[in-house]
Amino acid sequence: MYQLKTALLSIMKYFTLLLGAFLALIPIVVVFFASFKTGKEYTSTSPMTPPENWFNFQNYTRAFVEGNMLTGFMNTTFILIVSIVGATLLGSMIAFVLHRFNFRGSKALMGAFVLATLIPGVTTQVATFQIVNSLGLFNTRWAAIILYLGTDIIAVYIFLQFLDSISKSLDESAMIDGASYFTIYWKIILPLLKPAIVTVIIVKGVNVYNDFYTPFLYMPKTDLQVISTALFKFKGPYGSQWEVISAGIIIAIIPTVIAFLALQKHIYNGFAQGSVK
Repeated sequence: MYQLKTALLSIMKYFTLLLGAFLALIPIVVVFFASFKTGKEYTSTSPMTPPENWFNFQNYTRAFVEGNMLTGFMNTTFILIVSIVGATLLGSMIAFVLHRFNFRGSKALMGAFVLATLIPGVTTQVATFQIVNSLGLFNTRWAAIILYLGTDIIAVYIFLQFLDSISKSLDESAMIDGASYFTIYWKIILPLLKPAIVTVIIVKGVNVYNDFYTPFLYMPKTDLQVISTALFKFKGPYGSQWEVISAGIIIAIIPTVIAFLALQKHIYNGFAQGSVK
């Protein structure tokens, strides 16, 4: 009876995993099929119908050239690197101060971070736009970078959880040797936060890479387009070229797949260690 129950649980476990993987892959398969279809074929066939010609790369050429995706990738890479580095440093510094120092107002400061995340971003866009415009950052890459640099409370919490496992005696020993607070942070705390940093980089990187609203609103110039806005020109009020957009989506997915394959070990370790701190 026990073996039967165990076998049923194993079957149920693998069935749910296969079902979840199947449901997650369906949209990708539909987009992949559509990227090889002609416009007429796309409108006359089922989404799950394979394309007639698997060597029809015209949609990919149009998406990359007419969508100016090379510029989009360059702008996205610049914004991504600066935003992630800045947000990681700011988040780890704030977590270090909140965790290592007891001062009046620390709890109120943490509560302010939480409160800021509870306020819908769309309700503050008018004031945010006016501030960005008054700083002369509108239609520049720095508009998006400044907004992305706003410290994410999730990143602060991740760093705080990892700081619980770093003994304060390391700080005290370094201070006895004459190290300053910044030296302790830079040479002791930050290297020990590597798993947390990888986790924050993944979470923040996916958010920045997929964001459409911020670049579309603050960087409308064509030469400032990012990968999320590069394909918007193929969608118009009188129709959309979904087969070209699908090809562009597949191109945009490739860097994320490469990054995942290269960093999957760190991704799994970072999330696993953060869950048990």
